[in-house]
Amino acid sequence: MDIIFIEDLRAETWIGIYPREKAMPQTVEISLQIGVSTASAGASDDIRDTVDYAVVVERLRADLAAGHFNLLEKLTEHIATWLLENFAAQWVRVSVAKLGMMQGVRRVGVTIERSI
Repeated sequence: MDIIFIEDLRAETWIGIYPREKAMPQTVEISLQIGVSTASAGASDDIRDTVDYAVVVERLRADLAAGHFNLLEKLTEHIATWLLENFAAQWVRVSVAKLGMMQGVRRVGVTIERSI
């Protein structure tokens, strides 16, 4: 299996359980590993034969901007399922982090792996 990756993607979404978190969207940092075969694209040199990461980023940002999640775990599961259902992935690893949530801590987050 081959892996297409997108690292340190920043996106806005509504995330959190505390009133201050529900007052405005927050920026989350997302890293994705998408398990697919890249053999066809490697042979054809045609973007239609692979996962177009520009499309993934654009559609994911739009999807997250419209959603609300209480927990990072739910948000991370949502992204994993979304990738598996929309991009013919066989396997995904998704990491999502909230930034600057606690004094002295740069990021807190969750990483999951899922497959079909």
